[in-house]
Amino acid sequence: MTPGASPLLLLRAALLLAALAASCGAPLDDPAALLRRAKEAEFMGWMVGVRRRIHENPELGYEEFATSELVRRELDAMGIPYRHPFAVTGVVATVGTAGPPFVALRADMDALPMQESVEWEHKSKVPGKMHGCGHDAHVAMLLGSAKILQEHRDELQGTVVLLFQPAEEGGGGAKKMLEAGAVENIEAMFGIHVADIVPIGVVASRPGPIMAGSGFFEAVISGKGGHAALPHHTIDPILASSSVIVSLQQLVSREADPLDSQVVTVGKFQGGGAFNVIPDSVTIGGTFRAFLKESFDQLKQRIEEVIVSQASVQRCSAVVDFMNKDKPFFPPTINDPELHDFFAKVAGEMVGPSNVIDRRPLMGSEDFAFYAEAVPRTYYYFLGMLNETRGPQAPHHSPYFTINEDVLPYGAAMQASLVGRYLLEHQHVTAAKAAPRDEL
Repeated sequence: MTPGASPLLLLRAALLLAALAASCGAPLDDPAALLRRAKEAEFMGWMVGVRRRIHENPELGYEEFATSELVRRELDAMGIPYRHPFAVTGVVATVGTAGPPFVALRADMDALPMQESVEWEHKSKVPGKMHGCGHDAHVAMLLGSAKILQEHRDELQGTVVLLFQPAEEGGGGAKKMLEAGAVENIEAMFGIHVADIVPIGVVASRPGPIMAGSGFFEAVISGKGGHAALPHHTIDPILASSSVIVSLQQLVSREADPLDSQVVTVGKFQGGGAFNVIPDSVTIGGTFRAFLKESFDQLKQRIEEVIVSQASVQRCSAVVDFMNKDKPFFPPTINDPELHDFFAKVAGEMVGPSNVIDRRPLMGSEDFAFYAEAVPRTYYYFLGMLNETRGPQAPHHSPYFTINEDVLPYGAAMQASLVGRYLLEHQHVTAAKAAPRDEL
């Protein structure tokens, strides 16, 4: 005992140290303990508050100025350095040693152009805009991960890079972040998405392809308009467009390998405005998807050939636009097999091995796939939030979509656990390859 120190003072000091230890949780390599930390009432309440503020003020792609400002305020409050802007509104923050290895996490920030139909206290305050895919939750969870990582910054054996990305919903925000240098020197990266059909406390993914590559197309089919009672004086673009749509469906049913999943969907048909008038032109549009680059390229080629040729059969002309300047083609999302094994191990320690399940590949697309062009190893997974006792769960992109906020601690802790463990296991390998540096 220190001379002159009273037992009461020593007791108070011990209690203070215990309280500090409790506030920071168990070591960073204990996923279950990090989940308990994220579930603490104060921590959970903070994340819920962040998510609801974002939900009330949804912003579309490359317009996420208020969301970006909120993110930066929260990072400032945590003492986490960041760089801004990337890709107009993006933010890149770092926690750790500022040296290698570098591992990254990503959250998308943009909302959807749709009217929210859920009546609740924190309903969207912006007409025609809604967080209908869960990106508000993604931002709140990544800020939660940042908080955990900052509490354990002295344990980090490298640097965690936190990407708050704009414009995932068709705007190719990941590609813009990549072009701006947001992922330089990163050797592994994890992406997350809440899942409406996966139970709460369950995570789902798979090695290899998990989401398809996608593109969009629009075609203007032109003929000669006239009175509907005199079709022989016209060249009917509606008939030509109908033939085009039927023929496009045969690209998958008759030209694609049945074991190679592909999709061609026409979701737009605009032509004419009167019952008795044949229009001069019709505009159709749609999407095409595939898992293999060769299949994707073949679909693109054949879509244009079919539209132009079938229009010609009906004496019409056609111009096809794949719109890849405004809506860049998304590559397929492919998970690194070794990272899958790593993910299953860490996630199993948090939620139990039985709650780490295989997810079948989806024909939906995700611009997280762009990061694989620059990052050697990437991994994307789904975080369950379905709780049937809450009532029916509306799907993503529905005006009735809701977030089960009980999912927030799982996302915060899972992401922090993955990067913390990754740095711990890869520090010696990376140290032999590169010397530490001051910044990314």
